[in-house]
Amino acid sequence: MTLPRSWVASAAPGSDFPLQNLPFGVVAGAGDQPHGVVRIGDEVVHLQGLVASGLLDEPAQSAADAAAGGALNELFALGAEPRIALRAALQSLLIEGSPRQRAVAEFLTPVSEVDVLLPARIGDYTDFYVGIHHARNIGALFRPDDPLLSNYKWMPIAYHGRASSVRVSGTPIMRPHGQLKLAETPTFAPTRRLDFELELGVWIGPGNRPGEPISLTQAESHVAGYCLLNDWSARDVQAWEYQPLGPFLSKNFGTTVSPWVITPEALAPFRIPVTRPAGDPEPLAHLDSEAHRAHGGLDLELEVLLRTAQMRQAGAAPHIIARSSTRHMYWSVGQMITHHTSNGCDLRPGDLLGSGTLSGPEPGSAGSLMELSHGGKDSITLPNGETRTFLEDGDEITLTAHARRPGLATIGFGECAAVVHPPLRREDGF
Repeated sequence: MTLPRSWVASAAPGSDFPLQNLPFGVVAGAGDQPHGVVRIGDEVVHLQGLVASGLLDEPAQSAADAAAGGALNELFALGAEPRIALRAALQSLLIEGSPRQRAVAEFLTPVSEVDVLLPARIGDYTDFYVGIHHARNIGALFRPDDPLLSNYKWMPIAYHGRASSVRVSGTPIMRPHGQLKLAETPTFAPTRRLDFELELGVWIGPGNRPGEPISLTQAESHVAGYCLLNDWSARDVQAWEYQPLGPFLSKNFGTTVSPWVITPEALAPFRIPVTRPAGDPEPLAHLDSEAHRAHGGLDLELEVLLRTAQMRQAGAAPHIIARSSTRHMYWSVGQMITHHTSNGCDLRPGDLLGSGTLSGPEPGSAGSLMELSHGGKDSITLPNGETRTFLEDGDEITLTAHARRPGLATIGFGECAAVVHPPLRREDGF
C-alpha cells in the first residue's frame, strides 16, 4: 500500500513530520508577534494567513482561527471535533496533487527562519510517576528496604510542579543551587548531581467544572496533544529535602518541553492494550474499563542523547545513552486524568501533565542518569573517552520519540533539548 504524501518535499518518508502528523505549534519570525502554525516537514503553515484565505470551511475555519494567536489554549478548549476537521482540511490542502498547492504555498515558511516558542500558557503543571521500573530503581536508591511503596499499584502517584519554569526546547538550563547534605551540617551550593528525566508530556484540552470528576470513558477527550518532557532533577538536593513532602527545589528550577503538539489523531494508529503483570491488583472500578484495557496505551519509542561541550567542539554527533518506550507506563494517560480529577479538581485548557520518568527493565533503558550510573557508582563512557555519572556544565541532553509500525507513516515528536549552563554568579552567597 502506498501511503499518501505531501507536495511539501521535506515531508517525504523519513521526516518526523509527514502528512500524517501535522502537529500544532507557536512561532515568531523577525518582527512578528507570536502566532500559531502547523508543522509539515521542515516548513510551517501560518494559520493566520490560512484563516484569511477563504480556503477553509467550518468547523475547520473556527479551529484555525482559535489556533492562530500567540498561544494554543483557545484551540485546546474547543475539543476534538474542530481540531479533527482542521486536520482533515490541512491534509487535503497539503496532499500531493492538491489543486490548492500554489495558494497554500504562500503561507509556508522554513522552520529554520522562525523562533519556535512554548505552545501554550500553562496554568498548572502536574508531574506523575507512572514508570514502574523507574519507581523501583529510584526507590531502591532512596529506600532500599521499601523501594515500591504500597500505594503505587493502586493509584497514579503525582506531585505538583512549577509551571513558571517550564521552558521550550533550546532554552538553556541553569545549574541550580540547593541544600546538600554532605556532612552533619548541610551546605548551600550548586548541585553536584544534575540529572535529566525522560518523560511524555500531555497537554490538556477542554477542562472540567470544579467538583465534577472526569470519567475514564471521557478522559481521552480531554487530551489536546502530546510532547516530550524533561523534568530536570538535582538528585543531591532531592535526597535531603524529599521527606516528608516530596521534591521541591530539586525539581522546580526547570522543565523542558518539545515545541510541537502531537495530536491524538496522529497517534491513533499506535494505541495498544493496557496490561498488568499476573498477580498485580486490578485497578479500582473508576480507573478501569474494557475499552481502556483494549486500547488505552501508547506505543512510542523513546531515546536520550548526550553531547558534551568537547563533543560539540569536535563536531561529534550526540551519543544515545538510553532507549525506552511508553509501553513501560504502569498507569495510562487516561488513568492519570481520571485520578487527577477524581476528587473534583478542575483541569483547564493548557494545563500540562508529565508522565514521570519512563525507564525500561533492560540495561540501557533507564530514563535518568541516577539509574544509568546506579546512584553515581558506575560511570557512563562516551565514544570520545569522556565519562559521566551526572551532568556537567556544557552537556546537552536531547530527547526524541517516534511512533513506528509497518505499513504506517512514522510519527516523530522533534527534539526536546537543552544545554546545561553554569549557575549565575552573584556577590550575596549565590
